[in-house]
Amino acid sequence: MAQKNFQHVSYLWDHQKAAAMAGNEVDLFIYRSNLLGADLRLTNYGGGNTSVKITDKDPLTGEPVEVMWIKGSGGDLGTLKRSGCAALYLQRLLSLEKVYRGLEHEDEMVELFNHCIFDLKSKAPSIDTPLHAFLPFKHIDHLHPDAAIALAAAKDGARLTEELFQGKIGWVEWQRPGFDLGLKLRKCLHDAAEKGIALKGIMLGSHGLFTWGDTAYESYVNTLEVIEACAQYLEEHYGKKRPVFGGAQTNTLPKEQRRQKAAALAPVLRGLCSGYRRMVGHFSDDPRVLEFVNSRDLDRLAPMGTSCPDHFLRTKIAPLVLDPAQLENREYLEQQFSQYREDYRQYYETCKHPDSPAMRDPNPVVILAPGIGMFTFAKDKTMARLAAEYYTNAVNVMKGAEAISEYTALPRQEAFNIEYWLLEEAKLQRLPAPKPLSGRVALVTGSGGGIGKAVAQKLAREGACVVLSDLHPERLEEAQKELLNTFGKDAVAATLLNVTDAQSVEAALSAACLAFGGVDILVNNAGISISQSIEEHSEENWDKLYDILVKGQFLVSQVGVKIMRQQGFGGDILNIVSKNAVVAGPNNAGYGSAKAAQAHLTRLLAAELGPDKIRVNMVNPDAVIAGSNIWAGGWAEGRAKAYGITVEELPAYYAKRTLLNEIILPEDIANACFAFLSGLLNKSTGNALNVDGGVPMGFLR
Repeated sequence: MAQKNFQHVSYLWDHQKAAAMAGNEVDLFIYRSNLLGADLRLTNYGGGNTSVKITDKDPLTGEPVEVMWIKGSGGDLGTLKRSGCAALYLQRLLSLEKVYRGLEHEDEMVELFNHCIFDLKSKAPSIDTPLHAFLPFKHIDHLHPDAAIALAAAKDGARLTEELFQGKIGWVEWQRPGFDLGLKLRKCLHDAAEKGIALKGIMLGSHGLFTWGDTAYESYVNTLEVIEACAQYLEEHYGKKRPVFGGAQTNTLPKEQRRQKAAALAPVLRGLCSGYRRMVGHFSDDPRVLEFVNSRDLDRLAPMGTSCPDHFLRTKIAPLVLDPAQLENREYLEQQFSQYREDYRQYYETCKHPDSPAMRDPNPVVILAPGIGMFTFAKDKTMARLAAEYYTNAVNVMKGAEAISEYTALPRQEAFNIEYWLLEEAKLQRLPAPKPLSGRVALVTGSGGGIGKAVAQKLAREGACVVLSDLHPERLEEAQKELLNTFGKDAVAATLLNVTDAQSVEAALSAACLAFGGVDILVNNAGISISQSIEEHSEENWDKLYDILVKGQFLVSQVGVKIMRQQGFGGDILNIVSKNAVVAGPNNAGYGSAKAAQAHLTRLLAAELGPDKIRVNMVNPDAVIAGSNIWAGGWAEGRAKAYGITVEELPAYYAKRTLLNEIILPEDIANACFAFLSGLLNKSTGNALNVDGGVPMGFLR
C-alpha cells in the first residue's frame, strides 16, 4: 500500500525497518503502535491501545504458552516501549469469564488481571485488556480517530456504519469499558460469522474503533483503510446539506488583535479557574476551533458535551462559553464562572453514587471565546495543552457527525460514571506529588546566561513554567535551546525583552500570558555594570545604569503587578540586587547608587503590595563571574583597577575577602531565589538574602 493512496491519514510504515524486526512480533507490535500514535488524526495522546498475541516459553514449566502483550494503563502509543506494556497469560485472562459475576462487579476483575501477569516487569494492565483478549486476532488496534468517532457519535451511526462498510464493520452500542464489553465484542464477531461475514473491525458507539490483522503490517494497513474511508465519507458531506456548524455568527478578529485580547483575558480567566488549585493556561486559535466558536451552532452543541470518554476525562463534559460582547466585564465573567460551578455541583449531586469519590474541582477546563479562540486550564501546561488537543478532537467529531446526521453526546449519568469511576480515582491517587513550584509561571529577565539562566533552570527543575527573556537574541536562543532540551516545550517559552522600553515590557508579559495564562513570579535580573570614578563617570553611563537597573525593575514590576492583581492569588517579585546596594566602594557611584535604588524600590513595593499577597524580596549577590554578561564592557577591568590587581586575579581576590573563602556561582543565587519561592518563606516580604560568601561590610544593619 503506497503512501499516496491515503489523503486523510499518514502512511508511515518503513518496510526496511520492519524487516529488521522480522520474527520478533513484540517489536513489530511496538513499531506499529508508535506509527499509529505519531498521527493525532488516528488517536489522541495517551489514548487508545494496541496488542499482539504470541507464543512464548513459560518460565515455570518451559512449555509453550500463549501470551498477550498490550499497552499498559496510562501509556502513550506514540512513545510506547516494552517497559510501558503489560504481558499476560492469555488463557488465564480468558478463564476469568468463569468467575465474572456481571456488570455490578466489573471493577473487581481489574485486580484479577494481576493474577494473569506473565512478564513480572509489566505495567498495570489497561481496563481494555479483556476487549483485546476476547477477540481472536493476533494484532489488534483500538483507536479514537475523530473520523470514526464522528460516525460512532451520530444519531444513526449504526446504520451509517453498516452502509458505508457494507456490513464489514460491526457495531456495539455504548458501554463503559470492562469485562462485559469484551464479551460483547466477541459476540458481535460471532454473530457476524454466523451470517457468513468476516468483519474487518468493530465500531464502539460514541467511543472509538477496533481493527485487526494477522500481521502487524496487515493490522496497520487495515486500520488506516477503515479510518481513511470514514474521513473520506465525512469530507464528501461537509457543507452538503447545510453550512458547517450552521455558518458563522461571530467574525474572527484579525490575528494580532485577537492575540492581544487573549493575552489580556488569560490572567483573569486563570484567576477565576484557580479557586481549588493554581492552574496553568493554554490558548488556541486553531482554525478548526475558530470555525466552531464563531458558529451559529455553538450554543446548541457546546452544552451537549463530548462523547468519547478519552475526551471528557481531559476536558470535563462541557465547556464554558462566553459572550464576546462581555469579555472585558469582570462582573459578567465572575457570574458565568459561578453559574458553571453551580451547574457542576448539581451534575455531581444528581449523578453520584453512595461510593463515589468526593466532588473534584468544579471550575471549567475549556473556555470558549467567540472571535478569539479557546482557553484551557489544568494543573500544568502539558495537561492544559492536551485538554486543548482533546477538545479540538471533540470539535472534529461534532463537525463530522453534524455533516452526516445529528451529533449525540453521552447521557450525563454515563459521563459521570466514567469521570468518577473508582478505577479512574485510583489512577489519580497514584499520581506523583507535585513539585514545589508546580502550577507557577515565572518570567526571568536577563536569562540568556549567567545568574538569569541559572535561576530559570532552577525554577523549571522545581516544576515552574519559565519564560526566558533577554535583550540579546543569540544568548536568548542558546538558553532557550538548552532549557527546551532539558525540560521540554511545555515548561519553557522565550521572548525578547528590553527592560527600558515600556512597549517591549508589555509585549513580553503578554507573551507570557499567551504561553501559560499569566505570571506568578517575576525575577528582575537584567543588569549592567559600569565601574568609573566620579570624575570619569559619563552622564550617558549614569543614565544607562539607572535605565536598566532601576527603570527596568520598575517597568517590569508595574506590568507584572497588574497581571498578578487580575489573577487575584498573589505572587512573588524577586529582585537580583547586589552587595553594592549597602557597601560603599571606590569607583562605583553610578552602579552602587542604582543598586541601592533597586533595594529601596524592593522595600517600597513590599509595603504597597502586601494587601495583594504579592511578596517582594531581594537577593544580594557579589562577584558572580561565571557566565555573567555584566563582566564584559570594562567592568572587570574597572574593578581590578579599583583593587590594584589584575583581571585574572579577581575571582581569587573576591573569594579571599569573604568569611567563607568561597567563589560564588550562578547556581548559588538560583538556590537563594528558590528559598524565597518554595513556600517555606511565604510569610516573608521586604527582605534581603545575601549570597556573597560572607562580606562583613555587606551585613544588613
